Amino acid sequence: MTTQEIANRYAEMASQNKWAEIQQELYSDDVTSREPDKAVENGFPVFVQGREALKAKGEKHRGRIETFHGRSLQGPIVSADSFAMVLNSEVTFNGQTSRSQLSEIAVFQVKDGKIISEQFFY
Repeated sequence: MTTQEIANRYAEMASQNKWAEIQQELYSDDVTSREPDKAVENGFPVFVQGREALKAKGEKHRGRIETFHGRSLQGPIVSADSFAMVLNSEVTFNGQTSRSQLSEIAVFQVKDGKIISEQFFY
């Protein structure tokens, strides 16, 4: 698949909250994922490598959410071997009574028809 096709497929599945399917279908086995340094404040590693580590990070994040209220996506914006998305979510975290607005820019690098890296900015 081309970068454009991967980006479109990512956007389609993300809009349906199919995160496990995205990782299985679109990611390389040795994908890398980088979060901002402040991610450690919430108990998340700044860097992980490999699909299984990425899966564990996602499960930990989803486990912190008590109620998912909605998501909006912007993009993708595609270049030769990369694409970016803006991901906005509204959630209530475990133990909280108020909703939180989450907004991040996600940048993905593609090689040989698979996502080989992702990096988040928030």
